[in-house]
Amino acid sequence: MNVTIVFGGSQVSNTDGFIEEVSEEVRKDKLFALYKKYAWIPVVVICSLVGGAGFLEYQKSAKANAASARGDALIAALNQDDASIRASELALISENGGDEAPIAKLHRAGVLLEQDDITGSLAVYDSMSGGDDIYSQVAMLKAIMIRGNKMDNDTRMQALDAIATPGNAFRVIAMEQKAIAYIDMGNSDKAIEIFSTLIEEADVSQALIARSKQMILALGGELAN
Repeated sequence: MNVTIVFGGSQVSNTDGFIEEVSEEVRKDKLFALYKKYAWIPVVVICSLVGGAGFLEYQKSAKANAASARGDALIAALNQDDASIRASELALISENGGDEAPIAKLHRAGVLLEQDDITGSLAVYDSMSGGDDIYSQVAMLKAIMIRGNKMDNDTRMQALDAIATPGNAFRVIAMEQKAIAYIDMGNSDKAIEIFSTLIEEADVSQALIARSKQMILALGGELAN
């Protein structure tokens, strides 16, 4: 629709386009008003995102620094010449927690054993036993080795059977300990059977193969050709 109005010989054209321009300006004014009213929202969101990312990076850095400090403390403790000081520092590291704690506990138990503190050493190993993780299994094996034939036969065998399962990292060590347990029980035939199995077991060290052969011969058995 076009309307032409004449004022003193000049024409003023009013079109739909003029109405559209006015409507656009009104929309801009409203948008600007909304921006002024709610502009703080995107600012807060952006600041939160940036601040959150910065905080996460800070946390990562802090954790890395803390882990590095604990690792340095563990190495320093292990390098102590005095066994008493070494045991004391290892105890402190294990009490502070972290990934290094179980490693510190195992080393501390070893130091106590070197000092002939069998009771103290077994107390540490026993406190770590019972789990499925690698540290628990090492602790359990060490405790079994220390107690030896002083353990109840059934308890000893059940503990070793739990570790001697196929695929377990300490399977062959547990099997060797089972053979020794059978020797303590007076069952040489069963011990020879296990030692013979160890010789054929995959991924067995040459040292363990040599020990197994020696034990077979010492128990009156014969080596397969």
